[in-house]
Amino acid sequence: MTAANPIRRQLLKASAALGACALAPSLARAQAWPAKPIRLVVPFAPGGSSEIVARSTAAELTKLLGVSVFVENKPGAAGNIAMGEVARADDNHTLILGHIGTLAVNPFIFPKLPYDPVKDFRAISLLSKVPSLYVVHPDVPAKNLKEFVALAKSKPGKLNYGSAGNGSAGHLAFEYLKAATGTFITHVPYRGSGPQITDLLSGRLDAAAVGAPAILQFIKAGKVRCIATGTTQRIAQLPDVPTVAEQGYPGFEMTQWYGLLAPASLPQAAADKLADATMKAVKSQSSVERLSADAAIVVGGTPAEFSRFIAQEQQRWRPIIARAGIKPD
Repeated sequence: MTAANPIRRQLLKASAALGACALAPSLARAQAWPAKPIRLVVPFAPGGSSEIVARSTAAELTKLLGVSVFVENKPGAAGNIAMGEVARADDNHTLILGHIGTLAVNPFIFPKLPYDPVKDFRAISLLSKVPSLYVVHPDVPAKNLKEFVALAKSKPGKLNYGSAGNGSAGHLAFEYLKAATGTFITHVPYRGSGPQITDLLSGRLDAAAVGAPAILQFIKAGKVRCIATGTTQRIAQLPDVPTVAEQGYPGFEMTQWYGLLAPASLPQAAADKLADATMKAVKSQSSVERLSADAAIVVGGTPAEFSRFIAQEQQRWRPIIARAGIKPD
């Protein structure tokens, strides 16, 4: 037995050396990532809350990762085109901004998707929740939600509201309000928040539900009137505007949300590094200040927490979508 000990020790050392050699390439790849600029795809047109959240996150990730993280808007088909493209990306340097629409709504309104929201992506982090603000053009004779509901009920289908498209967060938010208030208001879908807001400001639209970052400046300038917030509590930027719940609809809550996703093909080590950097990016002082100024709520959770959140949101919205009969364009 004693004679065998030196041999055994040599075998153990050889085994350890082989293990280290096997791990070396993996560790080297993890340390080398990212090796080039990272593309962060936003599956919607410029001008909405999605772009504000994406650009804020990209700016901080650029500092933390040491390479440029640039935002690319790629709208179309309620986000499906961009989601499908990124799901197939295999360069390990392409990410996408996940959203309530692409992750929790599209699976239930489209008969077939070019992506699987769970299997084709790695959940990285829930970045931010954005309050939905219910607004009307100043020409609409309603100063609050009660007056707006009364007006809508007095002329069913005559009032209209716009959204960034069928199945978008704004579409969901207003259908949710219609269900709660028992009103019939005509939906006018657009191809992105930018064109929708343009028509709202011009008076071509009567109303809309828009994420706070994209609409606050116009509320403060008096170009649109906010009649209610979808949050559970009033927001600091609009302390005089009551919530939907306060105005007679207890339990009502509607917020948009955005998270970071990577293709499932991204190596685990790179995904871990990205998740760590993303949580730091979102919770950095400059990012918090930038998003808070637009009433966005910073989250910055772990991949596991984001995965659970997506599953919960899918369960929440599936029956609402079925009840509202939401169909794709």
